Amino acid sequence: MSMSEHYDTIVVGGRCAGAATAMLLARAGQRVLLLEAGRAGTDTLSTHALMRGGVLQLHRWGLLDAVVAAGTPAIRHTEFHYGDDVETVDVKPSGGVAALRAPRRTVLDPILLGAARAAGVDVRHGVRVDDLLRAGPRVVGVTGRAGRRSVRATADLVVGADGIRSRVAATVGAPMRHTGTSGGALLYAHVAALAGPTDRYRWYYRPHAAAGAIPTNAGRSCVWVSVPAARFGAVRGDLDAGFRGLLAEAAPGLAAEVAAGALDGPVRGFPGLPSYLRAATGPGWALVGDAGWFKDPITTHGITDALRDAELLARAVLDGDPRAYEHRRDELSLPLLSVTDRIAGFRWDLAELRELLVELSRAMRPEVEALRALDAPVATAA
Repeated sequence: MSMSEHYDTIVVGGRCAGAATAMLLARAGQRVLLLEAGRAGTDTLSTHALMRGGVLQLHRWGLLDAVVAAGTPAIRHTEFHYGDDVETVDVKPSGGVAALRAPRRTVLDPILLGAARAAGVDVRHGVRVDDLLRAGPRVVGVTGRAGRRSVRATADLVVGADGIRSRVAATVGAPMRHTGTSGGALLYAHVAALAGPTDRYRWYYRPHAAAGAIPTNAGRSCVWVSVPAARFGAVRGDLDAGFRGLLAEAAPGLAAEVAAGALDGPVRGFPGLPSYLRAATGPGWALVGDAGWFKDPITTHGITDALRDAELLARAVLDGDPRAYEHRRDELSLPLLSVTDRIAGFRWDLAELRELLVELSRAMRPEVEALRALDAPVATAA
């Protein structure tokens, strides 16, 4: 790859946000290059759960059938366990969404990348972007390496979709617009043969601890437990024992199911990170997904927001007004970020938590309404 290769857009990062953004821009006729440092088909830290907005996006883009065909179970209920009290909420079919889904990232990411390739995106794996090219203050391309080969390409726009430690965000010095105060530690594992139902998300809450069970592909469930970040140091030396001990504290019944099941792979841990929201656009660059903003995974809303923002950014780019993306993103995101920050702080009792979850539900509605209000998905060019 050399300077002779010029693209309308270069997307750095090929996970949910990056692959979806590249796909939508290419469907609209742009020449798009997508660069991903990792190997194709690899797993990544994720709780998998899609909320209604995420399922709606996959449906609108014509990709939901592939997720279903991969054996991703239908989620038709959500259970909320407040200590020993249980409330069940049914998922009401609406607007093309009959059920929620929680695909493994080894399922969802390849589907999005396959759709990007089908739209004409030039997808390159194993490429590490080291720096950005500039013409004065404007970003005009990227440099990096693919093994021993150097990479150099130019574009009218460079999109950073390269996660929490975004090289694009760091290089352009994207200003922080908001920083949170809380970040819970998270431990999770994939478990086979859980005894509980596979047609629902199960959320468990007790003082200073929360947990969940999320049915996903191949008969596995993603089981997670979250506690205040200060407690991570005590378990990081033995994540398996820490996971089981904290799970027994947060959800004794679920811990018993895990003990009777079989772990599929190791326990993974995340020490916690306070939420943030960065400026999303600048001269020749934009940020999407965790590169632009991050909130604690305790509300399992990250993938849904990544898919939402991919279309908000693509539409704004095609309309020639990327700053409109930042305005709409912030309008929809700040209420979600605020309530998630308070839940992740674990400074609630169960009565207060119920109110926070009601507030979270209210904060999700404008997102779904905004997606439904779009006249149509970004269309394939004739």
